[in-house]
Amino acid sequence: MLLNDLKTHIETIKRGTAEIIPETELITKLENSLKNNQPLKVKLGLDPSAPDIHLGHTVVLHKMRQFQELGHQVIIIIGDFTGRIGDPTGKSETRKPLTEEEIKNNAQTYKEQIFKILDKEKTQVVFNSHWLAPLNFAQIVELAAKTTVARMLERDDFSKRYSSNQPISIHEFFYPLMQGYDSVHLHADIELGGTDQKFNLLMGRTLQKEYNQEPQIAITMPILEGLDGVQKMSKSLGNYIGINEAPEEIYGKAMSIADELMLRYFELVTDITLDDLNQLKLQLENGQLHPRDTKMLLAKTLVTMYHGQDAAQKAEEHFKTVFQKKDLPDDIPEIVIKPDMMENGRVWLPKLMVDGDLSSSTSEARRLIKQGAVRINDERIEDLDYKLQPEDNMVIKAGKRKFLKIKL
Repeated sequence: MLLNDLKTHIETIKRGTAEIIPETELITKLENSLKNNQPLKVKLGLDPSAPDIHLGHTVVLHKMRQFQELGHQVIIIIGDFTGRIGDPTGKSETRKPLTEEEIKNNAQTYKEQIFKILDKEKTQVVFNSHWLAPLNFAQIVELAAKTTVARMLERDDFSKRYSSNQPISIHEFFYPLMQGYDSVHLHADIELGGTDQKFNLLMGRTLQKEYNQEPQIAITMPILEGLDGVQKMSKSLGNYIGINEAPEEIYGKAMSIADELMLRYFELVTDITLDDLNQLKLQLENGQLHPRDTKMLLAKTLVTMYHGQDAAQKAEEHFKTVFQKKDLPDDIPEIVIKPDMMENGRVWLPKLMVDGDLSSSTSEARRLIKQGAVRINDERIEDLDYKLQPEDNMVIKAGKRKFLKIKL
């Protein structure tokens, strides 16, 4: 059922997007859709080049899920025919085509995994070989005549290879043409893709105009940084979180995400509401919420999404157990936190360090923090006036040899 609220549509669709081309046309399409109670056709093409999906792949899938919740028609295209060419996007050389067996196996895995995010009952899955394979040579020539070599060389990867005298096979030019023809065949209203797919998405608009169709809206989503915080999430780089990985693996990997990327992950790869996301951001900014606690919430959320609540709880317990036992001496001094030691449920860390014999004075404690020598549950503390929210069995480490365990 189509949600009849234009403002909600616009806010939901714009959330986390990199670019909407053009936004004015999107609003017009939405207005007409709501006026006529006619859902829009929203297309996403998946090239079955890898057998498993990681969080980087799920960025566009979550946006597709949002379109489903708004009541629009979501169409997933498995590029079993385009996969025979291989998407040259971002490649410095001609990509090796996939075999029929590889395409078949990978496509089946994709079909199984995408429904961990998308509503299966509201998702149309199609294979582009159904309309691309029957094209005859005359039709292919007609399709190729819709654009120019100069236009193809506007694509960054083609341009770089051409200027550096690296070979570009003619068949590679057909990849964006075929992806664009998918939009023509389906009469797509909207197509989603990563920012690296912008050229291909715009080709869909170009071809639809050539075939006298109303052009689709191109919506690009950000490329998710991997666990290193720099490079694109990729299995080949080893900086990924796979949605089919074990709960403990997902949880542990999520805890290694850089603090500055936590909210980005929440926004792009979870189902968190905009209100809750803004609340998280506010609590982090005013110190009500510690980055470690936010990261644990993220880790637990991710495991829950793909393995359920029970698995998430066990993964968290496993992480805490391993985390707190890691490199710790058997006999750690303990300090009991009493109510008169706290203010608004928190304890000033420098004073706690003095009370627990981790430092001789609060100024020394602040100096240790500044030097990066103070950790709580192995997470480095950088705030010189950090207010600690005590938890039972929490371990404070100062330098290499001084430890203190909190008891409530």
